[in-house]
Amino acid sequence: MTYRPRSEFMATIMARGFLADCTDYQGLDEALSKGVVTAYIGYDATAKSLHVGHLLNIMLLRWFQKTGHRPITLMGGGTTKVGDPSFRSDERPLLSGAQIDANIAAMKTVFARYLSYDGGASPALMLNNAEWLDGLNYLDFLRDIGRHFSVNRMLSFESVKSRLDREQSLSFLEFNYMILQAYDFLELHRRYDCLLQMGGSDQWGNIVNGIDLTRRVLDEDIYGLTTPLLTTSDGRKMGKSQGGAIWLSGDLLSPYEFWQFWRNTTDADTGRFLRLFTELPLEECDRLGALGGAEINEAKIILAREVTTLLHGADAAAAAESTARQVFESGGVGDDLPTLVLTPAEVGNGISASQLFVRSGLAPSGKEARRLIESGGARVDDAVLDDPGRMFLSGDLLQALKLSAGRKRHALVRMG
Repeated sequence: MTYRPRSEFMATIMARGFLADCTDYQGLDEALSKGVVTAYIGYDATAKSLHVGHLLNIMLLRWFQKTGHRPITLMGGGTTKVGDPSFRSDERPLLSGAQIDANIAAMKTVFARYLSYDGGASPALMLNNAEWLDGLNYLDFLRDIGRHFSVNRMLSFESVKSRLDREQSLSFLEFNYMILQAYDFLELHRRYDCLLQMGGSDQWGNIVNGIDLTRRVLDEDIYGLTTPLLTTSDGRKMGKSQGGAIWLSGDLLSPYEFWQFWRNTTDADTGRFLRLFTELPLEECDRLGALGGAEINEAKIILAREVTTLLHGADAAAAAESTARQVFESGGVGDDLPTLVLTPAEVGNGISASQLFVRSGLAPSGKEARRLIESGGARVDDAVLDDPGRMFLSGDLLQALKLSAGRKRHALVRMG
């Protein structure tokens, strides 16, 4: 793309690699150049925590606020009751109202690390679309909003079309999701003069629907912007590890494990991730990303330190880094390693090595734990473990044991 932006926000996100597509580059750029613009990203409350896959767009909101504009984090208290069918092969499990509210409460703590909701020229807003969705009159909604949607066009969107092409069921409940999300944009524009919706590339169809609906109902122009769907240089989806999702909540994933995830970034991804997930100057990101040999490891440590500091604070990042140096450079244990605490009842007459690796999160299943041990990739207190059935008694766990899966993943296990 050859468009040269005038606004600080567009210039920043284009230079750092955030921008995938935009409905009107010039129109949005002009609006951003004239004054404070309000934009939102929606988050359905399908889990107790956001994960690393959400971090790209959270950083996008952070840059939006840092360049003088007003971000909205829209919590999907209403849309979560339906579930986004985009690019899914099956229907999301339905959550109760209490579960949704609990998930939203837990997610709020993460946003507070990245955005300022109090004070300043453009404080962020946190809203819940249940405010306007829960009270909708179905017949009025069909007449006033539903008439603007063409079923033929809705079926043509790739997120829906791909599911139907695979002959996988799409419920009427899910089919309504894109209408509700479009209505969110209309309501936010009415209530808060919101001009921009941002999201991942998989949300393009939903974003365009909201723009089209607002134009039809209010005859006003609003904008959409998407970020790339992030994969690692080896083609894997960003945010997954051998142990599962990389959660942003410290209750689900320790700061050390979060730090270690970024330290394990591949050489080829280091520069790109520095640009996307830190606020280091671009020149420094490029310099660090271009390092070769053993020097690239220092760049990865800087990446891990910067990203962990943003989420968990400088003290947690420093503790994680200290633990990593103890474990890897000194062969020690490290106080900040994730720890599995077992009760005497859980140990009983003994617990197998395979169970310990599964319970500690170092293996996703007993089968994978046995495979890890039999291939020589498992260690206990730095000694190779070769028997998946080896039993550990209560007395073996009076002092913490260090479990290792390969060279980079470690955990402690002890009696409570």
